[in-house]
Amino acid sequence: MTPIDDPCEQCEEMMQPYLDGSLSEEEVARAQKHLESCSWCAKRYRFEERLRHYVRVAVTEPMSPELKAKLAALRTPL
Repeated sequence: MTPIDDPCEQCEEMMQPYLDGSLSEEEVARAQKHLESCSWCAKRYRFEERLRHYVRVAVTEPMSPELKAKLAALRTPL
C-alpha cells in the first residue's frame, strides 16, 4: 500500500476504523487533529456517525405491520 499524501484522503481511509475504535492512539490523535482543522472532513465524520446511529436504531426497532405491508407493495418481481 502506498502512503497517501493528502490529509483528507488519509482521513477518509481512517474514517471507518476511527468510528469502529480500531485505530492506534497515534492514529486517533492524527485523525482528531485533522477533524478539528478541516470542516469538510468533520462534516463527513458527523454524517457517518449519525448514519451509524440511525442504522443501529432501525435494526432494533420493530417494524409496524402497516409499514411492512407498504414495503411489500413496493417490491417488484425480479
